[in-house]
Amino acid sequence: MGVRAPTAGAGDGGGRRIGEARRRGAPRHRGGVAVGARPGGEARSGLAHAPRALRLTRRPSLPDVSTTRRTRTHSLPTLAVHAGEPAHDVDAPVVTPLQQSVSFVHEVGTADGLRYPRYGNTPNADVVQKKLAALERAESGVVLSSGMGATACALMALLRPGDHLLASRDIYGGTARLLTEEFTSLGINVTLVDPFEARGWRKRMRKETRAVFLESPVNPTCRVIDLRPLSYLTQESGLALVVDSTFASPINFRPLEHGADVVIHSTTKFLNGHHDVMGGVVLGTASYVEEVRQKMILWGQAPDPFACWLLERGLKTLDVRIRRQNENAMRIAQWCTERREVRAVHYPGLPGHPDHEVAAEQMDGFGGMMALELAGGGRAADRFVRKLRLIRHAPSLGGVDSLVSEPRFTSHTHLSTEERASRGLPDGFLRLSVGIEDAADLIADIEHALH
Repeated sequence: MGVRAPTAGAGDGGGRRIGEARRRGAPRHRGGVAVGARPGGEARSGLAHAPRALRLTRRPSLPDVSTTRRTRTHSLPTLAVHAGEPAHDVDAPVVTPLQQSVSFVHEVGTADGLRYPRYGNTPNADVVQKKLAALERAESGVVLSSGMGATACALMALLRPGDHLLASRDIYGGTARLLTEEFTSLGINVTLVDPFEARGWRKRMRKETRAVFLESPVNPTCRVIDLRPLSYLTQESGLALVVDSTFASPINFRPLEHGADVVIHSTTKFLNGHHDVMGGVVLGTASYVEEVRQKMILWGQAPDPFACWLLERGLKTLDVRIRRQNENAMRIAQWCTERREVRAVHYPGLPGHPDHEVAAEQMDGFGGMMALELAGGGRAADRFVRKLRLIRHAPSLGGVDSLVSEPRFTSHTHLSTEERASRGLPDGFLRLSVGIEDAADLIADIEHALH
């Protein structure tokens, strides 16, 4: 992968920006290069900037398993194991070698082929990026050092001072602070929208609006957002639709297949799945991902080669892990609905969940995340957590070990009790990340803690 010096006009050809393909009526998921220019006068006074061209629509062909062989497109379980790996020559290692080096010998007299870890193009990064792109059916992807870094770089590749971002109100607390504190300090206007309010997105659009950002399923409430109306809205308006799909993983949900343009994951969570790697990934078209990579380079967000190696190893078991977590979560959710100590169970696989029909239509599995509201409020939640023996009280999610956390003390501690309650997070709300242990053992642990 070649490296260039970061420039303001990074992408497919200079000074125009992402989203223009839509304004000109280009097909949403077909090839083509954005060639239009943003109408003048849309940015706020004193903050106008030149638009750029980044192709947002995908080419018809999808990533294949091998970097050197062209065969039929494989299923997701096979892609999780083999996508991104080179051809298997005689004496080649079956396992991708870890190349824990800061420096790589470079050809004399050319800038082509320069490898440097801060550029995110080490051999281990290359392999895992291709694997993740194949799993999401994306044209390209770039891995970063954290999910927050991925979110920041993904959105900053789309936005400039004076632009306006529409973001779901129901998002991870750290992301909400990034948008409302850091982005606004950079001159980017952010409006948080109730994603379930009828016509809420459309009513809050401005002429400066450039992108829509959301999570689905939502952290930590496990609500599921219907991407279809948002896809239509962003397509007709020429906006980028950016989806954080961390809670689902590509085994359960692939947003690009439902009209999204950009997919973000915290690879720390389900993708790695072992609580031992921190990372993030941004996936989309090649030109857009290259722009994200330039942000990553300048902001020092590249992952370490060892983190990439561990992530690739974790991805090989992604399908079997996710399917077990889906099964366990469903069994636990069904059991909890019968308990008088539990006021509410939030799991999209339950028929009574408000988004069950949307989840059943859009997702291939309902996921390993769920939430409980205990009848006794905050004191009952604290007592419950202290009595658990198998499920551990810890932040993060998506790993093989089951974890429980209280958002009022972690991701949403910056909100008041009233603000949390208005967002469906009353005291007594617990987020449960279901692992791959035996479901009967997990249920027994929960039952013990409820007594």
